[in-house]
Amino acid sequence: MTKLNTQESASAPSTPAANGIIHLLRLDGQGGATRISWEELQGTTDYHGTWVHLDFEDPAVQAWLENHSGLNDIASRALTNPETRPRALARGRNLLLTLRGLNAPRAEEAEDMVSLRIWTDGNRVISTRRRPLNSTQDVVDDLLAGEGPCDAAELLVVWCDRTIERMGETLSHLEDEVMDIEARLLADSRDGLRLELAQLRKRVIAVRRYLAPQREAMNRLVGETLPWLDELNRLRLREVTDRLIRQIEDLDEVRDRAILAQEELANRIAEEMNERSYVFTAVAGIFLPLGFLTGLLGINVGGMPGVEDGAAFWIVVLLCGALGVGLTFLFRLRRWL
Repeated sequence: MTKLNTQESASAPSTPAANGIIHLLRLDGQGGATRISWEELQGTTDYHGTWVHLDFEDPAVQAWLENHSGLNDIASRALTNPETRPRALARGRNLLLTLRGLNAPRAEEAEDMVSLRIWTDGNRVISTRRRPLNSTQDVVDDLLAGEGPCDAAELLVVWCDRTIERMGETLSHLEDEVMDIEARLLADSRDGLRLELAQLRKRVIAVRRYLAPQREAMNRLVGETLPWLDELNRLRLREVTDRLIRQIEDLDEVRDRAILAQEELANRIAEEMNERSYVFTAVAGIFLPLGFLTGLLGINVGGMPGVEDGAAFWIVVLLCGALGVGLTFLFRLRRWL
């Protein structure tokens, strides 16, 4: 076992609870792995090819990481820190990597990003999590089927690859959702679109908040000169990083399209309001002279013409009708209607 900056305690380490030990695997170097018990892990001195995956919320896990894992204080705190941002930190043979992954492919749950904490020295891998991550289970299934990574370096590469690949599924759903919104907007079916656009933009912002620093972490990981990371695995990591960059570009496109759709929706709503206001203004303009005329004829003063004439009412009605038709014709001639 490679010792870092701390010495293991001579006392027996605390045994994590059953829910604190996610899995303990030993890679066979042929793409497979076998499960080992906690007692077997503590009773051996050969940690080459072991993968210890733990739930850091278990107090016994925290005690083991701090006192019996052989990790220094920086590594043990990073593996148990509940608040993390993607980063990569290397020193000598040791690598500390923090990533974020997505479980749900549906866009409604895109902001549910699960943190992943990994420490490795090229011989063994110690990782912790709070919530399950599907990409981790993908790697475990491959190992148990004999089709997984052969060593710790390849395990790191495959794990990063599966994590980024899972994100692509969610981004595809986000793209489908914004395409559906655009189609409904073109078809003038706007029921509930404002709320859907606001929720979509919120999800995109939440995802991009972690993808941007994750890109920097992956770029730094590719640039680190770790002695156990050969050129082939470095090239594979670079390919994973390029895929992540493309995903961020696609996410930016979804964000921009959502902004344009929201602006188009606001413009259409404003245009409809302007059209309605314009019609009301035109109608008011037509009836304003008619209202003035009827108001003038309705005053109770002496000398009003037609008071004694039985046909005067109909004459006024005809005059109002003719005036209304004339005003409508004038508005159309000036293209106000």
